[in-house]
Amino acid sequence: MTQHDKRHERLLRDLTVLKLSRIAETYREILDEAARKNTPTLEVLSTLFAEEAIARAERTLQRRIRQARLPKCKTLQDYDFTFPKRIPKQKILRLFDCQFVEQNQCGVFIGPTGTGKSHLLAALGYRACEQGISVRFTRVIDMINVLTTAQINGTLEKALRAYVNPSLLLLDELGYLPIDKRGSDLMFQVVAARYESGSIVLTTNRAFKDWGNLFDVDNTLATAMIDRLMHHGEALVIRGDSYRMKDKEQGGE
Repeated sequence: MTQHDKRHERLLRDLTVLKLSRIAETYREILDEAARKNTPTLEVLSTLFAEEAIARAERTLQRRIRQARLPKCKTLQDYDFTFPKRIPKQKILRLFDCQFVEQNQCGVFIGPTGTGKSHLLAALGYRACEQGISVRFTRVIDMINVLTTAQINGTLEKALRAYVNPSLLLLDELGYLPIDKRGSDLMFQVVAARYESGSIVLTTNRAFKDWGNLFDVDNTLATAMIDRLMHHGEALVIRGDSYRMKDKEQGGE
């Protein structure tokens, strides 16, 4: 091994110890380019550290997205605002600046199946992650199943932290499956624990007046939950037909 190769190995080892992985990957190429162009040393260093900063930011974002357990990537740009018969577009656009998270505010998307509520919820999750916000995405029924199992196993306190600690909790598909007494109580625990200390955005196909029937015919619990969500929150009502049925209806004409 030549002296040059030894120096190269030592440098790679040092960069690895310092966790400068992007610099380790690119420094030879950047230095070769700098030598050809006679680039000043400070400019070379600036380029190397800029590469490292960009790579670290991307790794941090991807880690935040994994921790959020978001579904397949959705974006606000991909949402067709012209399809619903009624949609509060400006309110939704304001929601996507994510300032409501800083104020521990909430939102509830209400609308029929197929109007894009889950799309908007997932897109909001990705936007929040991009802004450095800790997020957790889950279907309501999945959260309740996890918490029910934890309660039976005596690990409820630990399980609750996964839904209470993130700055933004995204709850999808409330109303599609019935919730028993235990599940209703567990969901209320999450909502109550986050009240004025963390944001919730939720999607549902049920109007607020029908929530009592969702929660084991418990109107008192439903009212208490709505009260906490709406005290510093807003309902975003979407009206229209199912987007998924659009192509079938057009094909039948």
